[in-house]
Amino acid sequence: MSYLNLDKKKTATIAKELNVLLADYHLYYQKLRNFHWNIVGSNFFELHVKFEEMYDDAKLKVDEIAERILTLRYQPTSNLSDYIKMSNLEESSENTKDVEMIKILLDDHGKLLKQMRKVVDKASSADDEGTIDMVGGFIGHIEKISWMLDAWLMKATDNHPEA
Repeated sequence: MSYLNLDKKKTATIAKELNVLLADYHLYYQKLRNFHWNIVGSNFFELHVKFEEMYDDAKLKVDEIAERILTLRYQPTSNLSDYIKMSNLEESSENTKDVEMIKILLDDHGKLLKQMRKVVDKASSADDEGTIDMVGGFIGHIEKISWMLDAWLMKATDNHPEA
């Protein structure tokens, strides 16, 4: 680990939490694909495009997380069965309605943010500015998307009070 000047024991903990975040992002990515493929109804055009934008971003983050784990000299988890076991997120049905999709994504964002903050905490204690910087950007992005989805949800539930 000499080229990074980081403590090997501390980076092991960071890599472990990054692997959980990697698992979370894989399930999040697949959920976005599911929602993109299966959205129907009056919000189809708006949400179909938004979900594609979101899964394109998630796909990039999956690669960034895996490459950060490799930079720390650890192996990224790469099996779907392991992701399902490790992740804080759960799969979703393909028969989910638009408003429920947004509620699920907002809940997932809360779980992603919690895991990201765990990673930042571990990275802070190891003086791992590279991981802090990467994940800090992820946090800002998820917070902004959450705000937008929440604003959409407020408008959608105004039109459908039973939602």
